Amino acid sequence: MKTEANTTVLRKDFTPVAWLVPKVDLIADLVPDLTTVTCTQQLRRNSPKMLGGRTVDSDLVFNGDPDLSLISIELNGVALSKDLYEVSTHKLAIRSAAFTELDSFTLKTVTSSNPSKNSALNGLYLSGGNFFTQCEAEGFRRITWFQDRPDVMSEYHVELRANQASFPVLLSNGNLVSKGQLADGRHFAKWHDPYLKPCYLFAMVAGTLEVNEKTITRPDGSEALLQVWVKPGNLDRTHHALQSLEASINWDRQRFGLELDLDRFMIVAVDDFNMGAMENKGLNIFNSAYVFASPELATDTDYDNIEAIVGHEYFHNWTGNRVTCRDWFQLTLKEGLTVFRDQEFSSDMAAASCQTEAEAQSARAVNRIKDVTTLRRVQFVEDAGPMAHPIRPEAYQDIDNFYTATVYEKGAEVIRMMQTLLGRDGFKKGMDLYFERHDGQAVTCDDFIAAMADANQFNLNQFTRWYHQAHTPKIEFSWEHLGNTLALHCKQIITPSQEPFHIPILVGIVDSSVDAHGQNNQLFELTETQQTFMVHGASARSLPSIARNFSAPIVVKVDWTVEQLRLLASYDGDPFNRWDALQQLATKSMLDQYYGNESAQQSIGALVQSLKQSLLDPKLSPAFKAELLNLPQEPLLAESITSFDPVRLRAARLTVLITLAHELEKHWPMLYQSNQVTGVYRPTPSDSGKRALRNSALGLWAMQGSADQTITDQYHSATNMTDRLGALNASRMAGAKTKDAVFAAFAQSYRDEVLAMDKWYLAQATSIRLAGGPSVLSQVKMIYTSNSFDRKNPNRLRSLVGAFFTGNLAEFHGGEAEGYAFWAETIGEIDSFNPQIAARLARSLDRWNNYGEPYRGLMQATLTQLAEKSDLSVSTREIISKALKVEHA
Repeated sequence: MKTEANTTVLRKDFTPVAWLVPKVDLIADLVPDLTTVTCTQQLRRNSPKMLGGRTVDSDLVFNGDPDLSLISIELNGVALSKDLYEVSTHKLAIRSAAFTELDSFTLKTVTSSNPSKNSALNGLYLSGGNFFTQCEAEGFRRITWFQDRPDVMSEYHVELRANQASFPVLLSNGNLVSKGQLADGRHFAKWHDPYLKPCYLFAMVAGTLEVNEKTITRPDGSEALLQVWVKPGNLDRTHHALQSLEASINWDRQRFGLELDLDRFMIVAVDDFNMGAMENKGLNIFNSAYVFASPELATDTDYDNIEAIVGHEYFHNWTGNRVTCRDWFQLTLKEGLTVFRDQEFSSDMAAASCQTEAEAQSARAVNRIKDVTTLRRVQFVEDAGPMAHPIRPEAYQDIDNFYTATVYEKGAEVIRMMQTLLGRDGFKKGMDLYFERHDGQAVTCDDFIAAMADANQFNLNQFTRWYHQAHTPKIEFSWEHLGNTLALHCKQIITPSQEPFHIPILVGIVDSSVDAHGQNNQLFELTETQQTFMVHGASARSLPSIARNFSAPIVVKVDWTVEQLRLLASYDGDPFNRWDALQQLATKSMLDQYYGNESAQQSIGALVQSLKQSLLDPKLSPAFKAELLNLPQEPLLAESITSFDPVRLRAARLTVLITLAHELEKHWPMLYQSNQVTGVYRPTPSDSGKRALRNSALGLWAMQGSADQTITDQYHSATNMTDRLGALNASRMAGAKTKDAVFAAFAQSYRDEVLAMDKWYLAQATSIRLAGGPSVLSQVKMIYTSNSFDRKNPNRLRSLVGAFFTGNLAEFHGGEAEGYAFWAETIGEIDSFNPQIAARLARSLDRWNNYGEPYRGLMQATLTQLAEKSDLSVSTREIISKALKVEHA
């Protein structure tokens, strides 16, 4: 593992590139242990205007990798003498003397590398005997010497060559120009991408693959070919992905007027992949977990995720590819915007498949709840920790560490706030102007904001603070009644270094005598540290429903009484706020239990009453009821506790859940039976919602103690993975005999299906230790060291050790030093072959300062120990060093 010193890159130091590269010709001779790449770049001096009037006479520096070997280098067809260039560990410098008198020239380099040894899965690597690439953010430099930055945009002509028997399929970006035979059993394929793109969007694939394809007709009458490529034997699992791709194309055309711009669009599935998927122009490379779907192997959630991620990567075709980011500090320009677009797509698709408007509204609400749950569970925690940063960071050491929930999910909420302020039509006008101004360019977040503001004549100057101020804003609300008006007082809690945010606050009123389903919403713009808004249509007994539909990524701080939360959870006409009130009731119940407060009985009694009322409400959909039963998880609860004890928190949460299970025991069999789905499997909101409620009820029924036989019966009779996994998860709270039998049966049935086994690993990692049984830590260690577990595969690592470190706090930390020793050993090992995954897993200890003793001291010592490793990667070292610099709470 080669490392280099951590260097901080600052946004303020950005300078435009001195040499543009309008055209790249690339020939790749693909051999597993010795691939040769010939790269011919047409270079042209940038204009003095673009360079701010400065002249550049310095050396021309290209990025590279220690594993690249330079075979030859030519400038304008003449070999460069060795005194005119220098190769160092990560740089190739061409001396300015070689091109002083030139405004343009051609540079040709020939390099070689060994993809078979590339375990980092970054650049060009092999998986399952096939070639794949991952170039975002800085992987192209592992393929050839290049100015590896997103504002260098080029037109690519690519020729791939390989042994035809071993690699019969050769794919790259754009349109296929020609293909044919070469000598010695090899063949070639030439590809041309007519659109300028940065090198991080370059891709190539070579191997033995099968294709599921469909031809579509665009509005102008032209045809386009849609393809999903997979390893042989998996073709029948690609239909949902192909359908999702076509649906994405149609949605983007209808919603934003954006059309597929190539003659073909390809998706390729790979088992070994650090991310979910990658939006390479016209050649998306996907983690197979987000392509393969069949009722026997994929859950309802998997089907939803595949649709969303296929949509996300396709939508990047315009928001990320046709208009890309100028530098990596602008990452949220493409990611925040595209997450917002995929959320809107998923919501529209769910609503479109419903039979009634009420079902459609419920489907939209459930999607919104799921998105916000993810934001709070991951991004709010990130905002409170050592990795807190604005959606547009000011500095980084390794850009891979900033593919964060803040950049993505919070970035999407910032985009959503713009749509709330401008309206749906106004937002569309802004998007139109954005593409009119910047198609084919690498731009900044400021360019996007300017397009939105100019198209609507709307002042967004203060709004831009969301881009450079970190942390989650906390807003204190209080109110008083003034006749038929409710005066809502708002106060932003900000640090001395911050200025007030511009926050859209959607407010309604709730009255137990009125069934007001969001019809009385009023939009207010909070721009000052303290403001008061007049909410009309209130009565003396009305309550405010604040930040409806989660109108801004804020923490709403209200000193609610238990009775007020019960009323909101029972009568709020905004589905999100009704769900949220019940979540707050559950949180209060669990924290009361944690602290041993006398009010614990009152809060849990109100929670039981509200849940019962909602579960029996015929107007609420099964999917919405299932979300009500998904009560706050321990990592989110922990953020409300100073110096918290994870074992004590687990006990408090379990006490509340078990109390609920017993208090509502007669309802679990009823909910279970009434939500059974028969017939052909369909991942529709209606059927998925029924399965979700049925399995949630089964999980609480298991806690009540009388569901063992039902769990066993469901597992063996299930006709789809959703129900089979529901039984597996419920068995974790059943008797030991039932749990062991169900887990053993699952492992036996799916031992050869790696994606199904990922679900088993996750279920094992997030289990609760049963009385007299082995510790979860010992089970995780046993699986991790077994011969059947692939420790080099990112999906396996995330499902087992990632889930254990972040999703099972009591079991991980409860082992004290033993758990932390396993963490350090695991992170160190993974860092030696895949720093990107190691750095992400290392973040599981970045909130060490929020724990009480002895946990805090042990974690700090473990972090310090790992930081002392001399061969730690740049990626992981950045995470560890930032965590250690935080003072304890």
